[in-house]
Amino acid sequence: MRPLDGTTVTDALYSGKVINRGGLSHVCYFLLVDTCQSFKVSLLFVSSRYLHSNNITCVPEAIGNLSRLQSLDLSDNALQVICPEIGRLRSLRHLRLANNQLKYLPPEIGALCDLETLDVSRNVLVCLPERLHQCLSLQCLTADRNNLTSFPRQLCQLHSLNELSMAANQLTSLPLDLGRSRELQFVFVDNNVHLKGLPSYLYNKVIGCSGCGLPGQVSDRVPQPLSLSLGDVSLPLPAEVKAIGSETERVGPLEELAMRALHSMYGRQPIRERSLLPPFLLPRSLLDLLQCPLGHCHRCSQPMFTIIYPKLFPLRETALAGVHRRTTVSFVAYCCSSQCVQTFDLQQ
Repeated sequence: MRPLDGTTVTDALYSGKVINRGGLSHVCYFLLVDTCQSFKVSLLFVSSRYLHSNNITCVPEAIGNLSRLQSLDLSDNALQVICPEIGRLRSLRHLRLANNQLKYLPPEIGALCDLETLDVSRNVLVCLPERLHQCLSLQCLTADRNNLTSFPRQLCQLHSLNELSMAANQLTSLPLDLGRSRELQFVFVDNNVHLKGLPSYLYNKVIGCSGCGLPGQVSDRVPQPLSLSLGDVSLPLPAEVKAIGSETERVGPLEELAMRALHSMYGRQPIRERSLLPPFLLPRSLLDLLQCPLGHCHRCSQPMFTIIYPKLFPLRETALAGVHRRTTVSFVAYCCSSQCVQTFDLQQ
């Protein structure tokens, strides 16, 4: 492996020059930090493995010129920021950023329409970008060992996602629709000690929840507006939930009914057209919910926007009790009405 002959690496990056040797399609590069002033860049071509563990501290903006890049592995470095230009790598299929010092990902990562694998484990991320839901080809998302406190509900729209791993974070709740996609079969949230509830959609999936909901663990990172109670168990709900309905209620709140009516009229329109709704019609928070509902009823699939009717099923009382021992989590059925919550059956 040698630097490009006759061409400086910086020039190669800025010109977007790509050389194929023997039909190689994978490109890796590393940054050597100049101890005096700025960094120098070397671009290397490899056939079956990626360069990592090179103490890279930043990615140059010129990375966006590598339009044919398909696989990029920058694991085990010292990255603190990923530049927005990474969103220009439209051919990128595999992106590995594990074991760095990343605090956030640029929203432009949502432009990677062909991305299939994303590994951001062992960083210091506190959130994932909502625009990641635009990566419609994404099949495997790994975000273990970060500081995530929530998972954006928009990412439940990743209908190609097959495996999701968020073990050893600070999660307190999961989106209502997580697991609704039939394609999603593997979900691992082990060792999120503050996580006590799993959407009932996950009941028939392959899940990992060891070390979740351990007694005596109190979350003081992000206050949860609402929580469910079952005996001495208090289960935090996603922050977007405004109200909890009861099985005795027959009519939902007016705000919820109005949102459902608007969704039936505008829900199938493209997002751009929905954004043209008169600004006095809805506040921004409700307009966002109109575009991406809080969730869908686990019984009848009716969209929900402000209120949920929940029902708890402690895992220890289900058929999975013998499989998952070191956990106290419950499955939660989120329904749209008292009628649905009364007729919900976890086994179906």
